[in-house]
Amino acid sequence: MSPALGTNAGTSTSTRTSTGTDTGTSTSTTRAPALPVPVRSPEPRPGVPPRPRSRSTAGFHRAVRRLPSLLLKGVTKSAAVVALLLLWEAAPRLGLVDRTFLPPFSEVAGAWWELAADGQLADHTGASLARSFSGFGLAVAVAVPLGLLIGWYRPVADLLGPLLEVFRNTAALALLPVFVLLLGIGETSKISIVVYACTWPVLLNTISAVRNVDPTLLRLARSMDLSAPRLFQKVILPSSVPVIFTGIRLAGAASILVLVAAEMIGAKAGLGYLINSSQFNFAIPQMYAGILTISAIGVAFNQVLVTVERRLSSWRVPAAG
Repeated sequence: MSPALGTNAGTSTSTRTSTGTDTGTSTSTTRAPALPVPVRSPEPRPGVPPRPRSRSTAGFHRAVRRLPSLLLKGVTKSAAVVALLLLWEAAPRLGLVDRTFLPPFSEVAGAWWELAADGQLADHTGASLARSFSGFGLAVAVAVPLGLLIGWYRPVADLLGPLLEVFRNTAALALLPVFVLLLGIGETSKISIVVYACTWPVLLNTISAVRNVDPTLLRLARSMDLSAPRLFQKVILPSSVPVIFTGIRLAGAASILVLVAAEMIGAKAGLGYLINSSQFNFAIPQMYAGILTISAIGVAFNQVLVTVERRLSSWRVPAAG
């Protein structure tokens, strides 16, 4: 190696030594801090499925995709009702019917709003609902256990069968004068006629549901040595729920219809009384307002029962198609 190179190397060495002496702490120079490197999301590789979305995001996208079908379903279901209301509005205005006896729907809606504003509609509706729900609840509480008993035990069915056939073919309104004579014109007679009218749909559907339980399910349950209470709880009751609720929905409609007829005789409050008094006073829009209120209550009550039935029958597999 040449002297010049040697001299340069010595100089470099001495410089590093003097630097270490001056600092007194380290013989190496301090490096600058590294800048943060941005993290990039990995590119999707071919053949590798993407990461699944969160449940909330997936549910939102499903709801968005179902929105057009839900709107179409709602329009389809409400089209007939809207067409009826439009016909109701147009027929009296065009002179197709006498608007004295069938006022336009807008006038009926105005009368309904006036009744709701001054509190009359709420009072009459509350009185009717209290009677209707009381009779309906008593009928369900009596008819469902009795139907299970009659449907399961043949001796009880043989004993009560002829009596049930007599009373179930007797219309409730035909017995209304009898209830009034025996129980008076107070609340007892009205609730009793509702109980009578609601009992038969629930009772007969419950008996039919128990008798038509799938025999294969019963044989499987007995092969597992299930006791009678467990057999009722695990097999008979779940299998009977759909048919029982069919009777309960029929009873819900009957509870309102029969009550309105009962309130037209000897009542001082209720939707039936409102309709009857409006007819006598020739307040035709108020009469139709009461009728529409009864229809709305019936539809709402039926939807509540359908929802309860779906919750209790959630174990069922929906039919294909």
